[in-house]
Amino acid sequence: MIPSIQSKLPNAGTTIFTVMSVLAAEHNAVNLGQGFPDFSMNEDLQDLVSRAMKDGYNQYVHMNGLPQLRESISEKIKKLYGAEINAGDEITVTPGGTYALYTALTAILSPGDEVIVFEPAYDSYIPAIELNGAVAVTVPLTANDYRIDKELTRKKITARTKAIMINSPHNPTGVVLDESDIEFLKEVTTGTGIFLISDEVYEHIIFDGKKHLSVLKYPELYERSFVCFSFGKVYHCTGWKTGYCVAPPALMKEFRKVHQFNAFTVFGPVQYALASFLQNEKEYLSLAGFLQQKRDRFKMLMAQTRFEPLPSFGSYFQLYSYKNISDKNEYDMAVHLVKHHGVATIPVSSFYKAPAENKVLRFCFAKKEETLEAAAEKLKLA
Repeated sequence: MIPSIQSKLPNAGTTIFTVMSVLAAEHNAVNLGQGFPDFSMNEDLQDLVSRAMKDGYNQYVHMNGLPQLRESISEKIKKLYGAEINAGDEITVTPGGTYALYTALTAILSPGDEVIVFEPAYDSYIPAIELNGAVAVTVPLTANDYRIDKELTRKKITARTKAIMINSPHNPTGVVLDESDIEFLKEVTTGTGIFLISDEVYEHIIFDGKKHLSVLKYPELYERSFVCFSFGKVYHCTGWKTGYCVAPPALMKEFRKVHQFNAFTVFGPVQYALASFLQNEKEYLSLAGFLQQKRDRFKMLMAQTRFEPLPSFGSYFQLYSYKNISDKNEYDMAVHLVKHHGVATIPVSSFYKAPAENKVLRFCFAKKEETLEAAAEKLKLA
């Protein structure tokens, strides 16, 4: 008898990002679907990694992350958010931001626990919750502007609520949390055992003069939080899969229990390189202006099409409505654009547990000028 697997994710298939990227390759389409840059990263950072390898830094790095790198992260947090974070027991370097989120959830969840997830949501959240035997309680963001629906959220919180997941700047919408959101989170968690899982991988990619309100700035929130970041998004090297998690000592102790029996450690030469490169503040402080230019350029190019932009205040992404173009559902419209117009996008319905159809697609504008121009030119005919 051949053994069979009882799937822990019976409803999960291949991610929409892979599906659309495969379609893009098959049809030689411009890929504005998957969220990664198609331009080169900083050569100085590349050289630092090469130098670290040549200098022999190729063995296991400390389980919690290279001490020098954790110190550099702590210094950066102090400068940006005014928080005193102990590099020794509050920071762990991880193989990517998604890994950090999964590890945090695994550290706190037991079967039957509930986690509040605001939709549309990055597609790893709900599977990570369900793999831990917990239940994702979805709360739709408000129509049109994708804000937290505070009254509905209050109604969804129960005695079984173990955590609330937040993401700012938000993927896929580009919305950012404001002070009213922060006050709401304080209100609904104070005096409870609810954790916060804060996905802040786009912390430096924020536009129009807005400020990133990191959970790290607010002690009453940080005391119950796991805050997750990504170097890949900051330095245009998403394939390096390097990030980190910040949490109070007692929470981080449990996080590391899971981490030590999973990845254990992260690619060493990159950590040595980043420990040095983080001292260059200009590199990450200039990121918002650099990508806002791309957002604005893409928006100008898309003005020649029939797609209607929704506001984006951060991240790599801009949502566009096609309600005046087609009655197709979002998945079919995305496939149609690849096959008939040579541009790959992501249907926003894919970011919901039960697909919501609002005739909205996600476009990634973190691309070369010529890539954006080529995509907009093709979409004129849509």
